[in-house]
Amino acid sequence: MASTTALAEETSAELMLMKAKAESPLHAAVAGDHRSEKNKARDEYRHPVETLAFFGFEPSMTVVEMAPGGGWYTEILAPALKGTGTFYGAHYPDKGDDSYGSKSRRRLEEKMASNEVFSEVKLTDFTPRQPSEIAPAGTADMVLTFRNLHNWGLDGVEQMFKDANKALKPGGVLGVVEHRLPASKKLEDNKRSGYFPEKLTIELAEKAGFKLAAKSEINANPKDTADHPKGVWTLPPSLALKDQDKEKYIAIGESDRMTLKFVKPE
Repeated sequence: MASTTALAEETSAELMLMKAKAESPLHAAVAGDHRSEKNKARDEYRHPVETLAFFGFEPSMTVVEMAPGGGWYTEILAPALKGTGTFYGAHYPDKGDDSYGSKSRRRLEEKMASNEVFSEVKLTDFTPRQPSEIAPAGTADMVLTFRNLHNWGLDGVEQMFKDANKALKPGGVLGVVEHRLPASKKLEDNKRSGYFPEKLTIELAEKAGFKLAAKSEINANPKDTADHPKGVWTLPPSLALKDQDKEKYIAIGESDRMTLKFVKPE
C-alpha cells in the first residue's frame, strides 16, 4: 500500500501537470475570452489542441494558415504564437470589389483589428491557382490548411502545395485537414459536395515535393456518409437545409475529415 507521503507527492505532480497544461499558450488560446461560445462549441468536432499537437505545433514556430476564412483557427493560432512565434494568415486579396474573396479579406481584417490578441498577425495574399508568396521563402516551420481543398480544384490544390513547399524550411510541416470523400466515391461525381479524396490529396502533396509523415483519425466521423442533399454544408455548423431534418444532421455532427501530416524533405 502506498504511503501517505507517496500519495501526496503523486497528487501534487498530477496537479502541477494539469496546471502546466492549462497555462500552456495553446490551451490558454483555446479557452480565451476572445473566442465566442459558438466557436468554442465547435471544439468538440474540430479538436484544435489534439490536431495542432499531432502536427507538432510549438508556440515558437513560424506558422502560415492558408485561407483563414472567418478566422476560426486564427483565433487559436494568433494568441498561441504571439510574443514567441510568427503567424501569417495567407488570405484572398481585396480587389476592391464585391467578390467572395474581397469581402472575406475585409471581414478578416476587421476581425484582426477588433482584439489585441491579433496584433501581431501578418496577412499575406494568396490567390488560388496562381503562384503566391504566402510567407518569405524558406522561413516557415509549418503551413496549415483547414477544410479548404474542395474550393480550389485539382490545379489549385497542386499550386497551393507548391506555394507551401516554397515557404517552408527543410523539415517543415504541411498540415492538412479536409472533408474526406469516401474511397468508394468518384470525385468527378462529387465536385460540388465539399468533400475531397484522401488518396488524391496525398498524391498531389507528394507531386509538390512532400513526404507523408503520418495520418490521424482525430477528426474522423464514421456517422458521416458524405451523401447529403446539400453536400457537406447539410451538416453542422452550416445546416443548409435549415429546419428540414435538422435533428438528424445535428446527431451526425460535423463532417468526417482526413488529418494528414506532410514533411518537406531535408
